[in-house]
Amino acid sequence: MSISNFKVSVSPKEALALVRDNEDADLVHEEVHDLGKDTCIGTLVFEKYFMRVKNRVALVVIIDNIYGPTDVRAISTGSSEGMIFNFDWGAADAFAGSVQEILGSYVIDG
Repeated sequence: MSISNFKVSVSPKEALALVRDNEDADLVHEEVHDLGKDTCIGTLVFEKYFMRVKNRVALVVIIDNIYGPTDVRAISTGSSEGMIFNFDWGAADAFAGSVQEILGSYVIDG
């Protein structure tokens, strides 16, 4: 499992659209909740097959501005090759890190 957390200078809806449209993986779920007063939270769930771990890896992206600046959390999981060993040859880090690469020019803290 790998977690990436950072803040960006765009709205949650803009950040969600950028990730949704540029992530090289299958989008399996998307939701956005408008909380009023220009505040919202959105979730994207992706899945991608990684040859190096011979497994499909999940990526959950949660973006909100509930506490001020837009906060981005990217969590990848399911990347271990076997049942006993939790070793994934860097697949989880690469998948979670792809979100920060997509939003790189908007990152303000992270």
